[in-house]
Amino acid sequence: MKLTTRWIEKMTFSASDGAHEVRMDTKAPMGNDSALTPKQLLLAGLGGCTAMDVVALLKKQQQPLETLEIETEVEKSSGGYPEVFTSGKLLFRATGAITPEKLIEAVSLSQTKYCGVSAMLAHAFPIRYKIELNGVAINEGEARF
Repeated sequence: MKLTTRWIEKMTFSASDGAHEVRMDTKAPMGNDSALTPKQLLLAGLGGCTAMDVVALLKKQQQPLETLEIETEVEKSSGGYPEVFTSGKLLFRATGAITPEKLIEAVSLSQTKYCGVSAMLAHAFPIRYKIELNGVAINEGEARF
């Protein structure tokens, strides 16, 4: 895998693999606040990776998923640089006539076997997760690879 990061202006950058591009920026006054920051993109990668796993696993199980939303949140270190993530939380919110056990299994497999982003980040800091189905909390756990 190879990406190229290019400076555009001020503190705005683009990263490209040649076929796709994503922009990054930072808050004013250093930047234009026109895109996600690199740390936010890291969280987006975490949410996207585990979401793809969960949707694929539920489709394989023929579960009628209507919506899936994953809220990612981190705690950051304080008192100096670099500021790093010290813990993470994922909240999986799904709707549909899904069997709760199938959703729990899909999230658990993502967070213990399949999600490469979670696997990498879980070696740096703990990642806990909660699962809600149709607005009801049904399970929680921790990423373990």
